Amino acid sequence: MDQKAELMKEFAEIAFYRFDQATKDLSEKEIDWKPVESANSIRWILTHLSQQWNGGILGILRGDPDYEPEDWPANYVGNESYSLKKITSDLQNGRNAVINGIEELSVAELEAEITIWGSTRKLQNVLALYLSEIFHHEGQIAYLRGIMKRKK
Repeated sequence: MDQKAELMKEFAEIAFYRFDQATKDLSEKEIDWKPVESANSIRWILTHLSQQWNGGILGILRGDPDYEPEDWPANYVGNESYSLKKITSDLQNGRNAVINGIEELSVAELEAEITIWGSTRKLQNVLALYLSEIFHHEGQIAYLRGIMKRKK
């Protein structure tokens, strides 16, 4: 594996590790709690991340920013009909695909300019932004779980 791809993979693994710590022993009961009605629940965050890992990141790695997995539901994010077990399985599948996709990247691919979000950016920068979302949402999950714990 290319050294630059190795560094990106290490960054992803740190993000996934922190995510694992924030979601350790998460229960069905916890995933729908919100501190106020307008807030996102942990379920929403998990399904949002799953969609990013299974769609958004894979799309940029495949050269198709509009990529969505075959049979991916349009109403996936926040859908209360999906169990924590299913969401966790989807997250694991996405994580594995992201790590495998990063491992296959060359320096030229990482430095290639792609069109996304209305502008042209280097693939490595877009990938870093997507991976930083894991840190961002991991912090939100930790915050929500901390509030729940203190309210008991």
